[in-house]
Amino acid sequence: MQQLTPEGQRIVSDLAQRHGFSPDAVVHMMFAVLNGNGTMAQFNHPEFAGSGQWMQGGMMMLGDMFNHALKGRVDTLCYEISGILANQPGLLQTGSFQSQSQGGGGQKSQSNGAPRGQSSLFVPDPSANWWPSELGSPNATGTQNNVRYAYFTNARRLAVETGGQVWVYDTLDHQIGGFSQQQGMGSSIIFSSQYGTVNLASLPLMTRNGHPVPAAQTQAETPAAQPQAAAPAAQAPPAQAPAAAVDEAVRAAPEAGILTAIERLGDLKEKGILTDEEFTEKKAELLGRL
Repeated sequence: MQQLTPEGQRIVSDLAQRHGFSPDAVVHMMFAVLNGNGTMAQFNHPEFAGSGQWMQGGMMMLGDMFNHALKGRVDTLCYEISGILANQPGLLQTGSFQSQSQGGGGQKSQSNGAPRGQSSLFVPDPSANWWPSELGSPNATGTQNNVRYAYFTNARRLAVETGGQVWVYDTLDHQIGGFSQQQGMGSSIIFSSQYGTVNLASLPLMTRNGHPVPAAQTQAETPAAQPQAAAPAAQAPPAQAPAAAVDEAVRAAPEAGILTAIERLGDLKEKGILTDEEFTEKKAELLGRL
């Protein structure tokens, strides 16, 4: 959790005094509304009667469901916090970018704006800008199941952070609108674009931890890569036609080596390259040179 700046602490103290909650409860709700992108909150604090939900527009659920006075106070606090957060440039995000979690890992999604932390309320998080600095500010970010994403539309790049490593992909002409993770072996990462649902492993991997990745290693070294069908084994060049192989043997053999050439023809016959008739014919041709 990010720490509050002195300005943020002053605002929390003012909200606590005016709404009759402790600073700890107000901070808890501030981060709950922040994680709800300013329009909703899921919280769990004893001063709010335990767990509950708030949504901008009038929806309020408290553990003490018949305590209408508490509902009114919490609702008013949430609305004021929402307004404060909305006035912080780059703090709340708008857009359709989605990061969907499957399997109960939790999710957060942001879109079309600057990363969090660039406000007067919170101390900048040193780990917030985890992507390569040369990519600039992302158009969308997302977090799910301990995997973080940052999408850079103009640069046509997608950064993925998992396991302490940062992978940067070329997004080609995809216009990425969201991510999800498929359950099952490999937990493959997929994204949605104007072409539908696409596996992240299909994108060219450009760098890993800031180092270029050779094209030959992109599939083997991507966290999204799934076991691929084995490539067909390299085929041996087609065997020479028997007559051509014999002619080559004959041309390669000087007169002094005719017997050696006949031995080579015998090897070709044993390997099934020459038929009995072809062997006899070429053998006679060689013997005629003696």
